[in-house]
Amino acid sequence: MAKPQKKIIITCAVTGAIHTPTMSPHLPITPAQIAAESVAAAQAGAAIIHLHAREPQDGRPTPDPAVFRQFLPAIKAQTDAVINITTGGGHNMTVQERLRAPLELAPEMASFNMGSMNFALYPMAARHSTFLHAWEPQYLENTRDFIFRNTFKDMEYTLEHLGQGCGTRFEFECYDIGHLYNLAHLRDRKLVTGPLFVQSIFGILGGIGADVENLLHMKRIADKLFGDDYLWSVLAAGRHQMGLCTAAAQMGGNVRVGLEDSLYLGKGQLAPSNAAQVTKIRGIVESLSLEVATPAEVRDMLALKGPSTVRF
Repeated sequence: MAKPQKKIIITCAVTGAIHTPTMSPHLPITPAQIAAESVAAAQAGAAIIHLHAREPQDGRPTPDPAVFRQFLPAIKAQTDAVINITTGGGHNMTVQERLRAPLELAPEMASFNMGSMNFALYPMAARHSTFLHAWEPQYLENTRDFIFRNTFKDMEYTLEHLGQGCGTRFEFECYDIGHLYNLAHLRDRKLVTGPLFVQSIFGILGGIGADVENLLHMKRIADKLFGDDYLWSVLAAGRHQMGLCTAAAQMGGNVRVGLEDSLYLGKGQLAPSNAAQVTKIRGIVESLSLEVATPAEVRDMLALKGPSTVRF
């Protein structure tokens, strides 16, 4: 079984690299917007803030550490939230580009993708007849012929340089059952150590589907592989976000919300902010007679190095 928890961790993924500006006027694009959304999400109850960067002019994903530096210090100054920087980047980036910011900034946490996979966004292009920016439709369509690369060599490099070199610990992103076995392989080789923070991801085209049977199966396999040496968290794409996060919370799991994963607060209702999603899932968690973890408690639960050791 996953490590017993008295409190539930809420992660908020503020902007991501999946949705494009046309899809929602509430998607934060500029550094000022990303900082404000992050601070508000933390104030609403998110203990971990997961961050990507975007070009301020047109919202396309960017790996540039200089853009991250335009919002990270403001978030750190105004909250005590754990800052988690992406190593997944965007669909137009090489592995080396994806690692530029975290290697320079040495965050407490970073995402860590547990296998190469099809990661398809192209069906989203058909939902819009016009786009705000010329890059958007091609960015989406290119995923028809795209493999999200995360080889074992890539993983080993990240663990050596970001994990050992920077003291960063990871949110292990598992998009399918095989990714759990990949993580177990790394643990068996002693390249990773517990407590593992395992993020089960549902509803990405190319990964495991978003239904309760798969949620239960992912949890059973994780329990079998990792025993009590891991903490389990769940995110689900689009309309599945709140339903599967609620099911995970009922099972003692942690949850992730945010406009990276879903643009909606309810059926047909665009979320006005990341904080609105955090507020909703916090209300659900507390209605189940569960408590929400603070950033300080999360740092203890995940054995993080502390905010004074980052490079921003």
